[in-house]
This record gives sequence, C-alpha cells and structure tokens, in this order.
Amino acid sequence: MTAALAQVQVEALAPPPPLARWAMDEHRIGLKPVLRRVWAPLGERPVVTVRPRYQWLYLYGFVQPQTGRTEWLLMPTVSVAAFEAALQAFAEAIGAGSRKRVLLVLDQAGWHVRPRLTVPEGIELVLLPPYSPELQPAERLWPLTNEALANRAFADLDELEQAQAARCLVLQAHPEALRSRVNYHWWPQLP
Repeated sequence: MTAALAQVQVEALAPPPPLARWAMDEHRIGLKPVLRRVWAPLGERPVVTVRPRYQWLYLYGFVQPQTGRTEWLLMPTVSVAAFEAALQAFAEAIGAGSRKRVLLVLDQAGWHVRPRLTVPEGIELVLLPPYSPELQPAERLWPLTNEALANRAFADLDELEQAQAARCLVLQAHPEALRSRVNYHWWPQLP
C-alpha cells in the first residue's frame, strides 16, 4: 500500500510531458487544372493544355509553425473515418502519446467536430473560431503545394498523386522556407 502511494506521489511530482504545437488543414487537389499566368513574347498567347475532369484527392497537411516541420498525407476523401486515419498516422509519425503531447490547431470542418471522433492518445484538438481561415497557419501551405500542379494536365489521379507527393517531399526537406510563411507573430513560441 505504501509503495503504491509513493509511486503516485513520484508521478505527481514528475514534470509534464513535452508539449508540441501543430496546425493542420485539408486541401482538395484534382484533375481540374490549376491555371497560372505565364510570361509570353509580346503578341503571342501562351498555350496551356488542359483536360478538365472532376476527380479529386485530398492533401492533409500538418505543420509545426515554429520549426517549419511538416507531415503530409494524400487521402481519397475527407470524412470522419479518413480524418481519424490521418490523425493516427500523424500521431505515429511524430511519436505522440503519453510521453509527448501535441496541441493540434484546426478549423471546425464537420468531420473535425464529431462528438464520437476517435483522437489518438497524446493529441488534443484546439478548434479555431468558425470562418477564420486567416488564423490557420496551415492555409499558407497550399500555394506552395500547388506549384507542382500549376499549368499541367495529368492523365489520371495516380500521376497527380506522384507529382504532389514529390512536391511534398521537397517542402518537407526545406522547413526553413515553410517556417517563414507559417510562423505567425501571435503563434505561441516554445521555450
């Protein structure tokens, strides 16, 4: 009995596990082309080959604004089940659990606020106010991820997925470039 009490007292005195702050959002990409302006010689019209089709993939982007570290997932849909799978994969990738806690800032999309949502151990969801994308650091990732898709026609979703995955790996390898875009002045800084 006293050994158990001593163990409880020791656990109460132990420092809390480290807390990491991340943000996440989803972005729809598809076979409908992303068109951008391009330079062309005076008097000539640039030609971009496009074949609009309405098939989609969803890019789940997790970013740690203070460091620029990212985790990416390409999923076929957005739903409660897909969001739970994305959370589980994210928790495993960064090692969230009883020894590492993560505050995950996200918007109030319908699949984020379900009462019976299964959230992995170590992850706590923090919801932004409704209709406030300007507060979401992860929103600033999408222009960077779209660079690989702009003014290109993809034969199918597999080709699109390969191009997007390659772009995500490039972005993941350059956290300093992301940090300058997503680290808002009001974002809480870790000691």
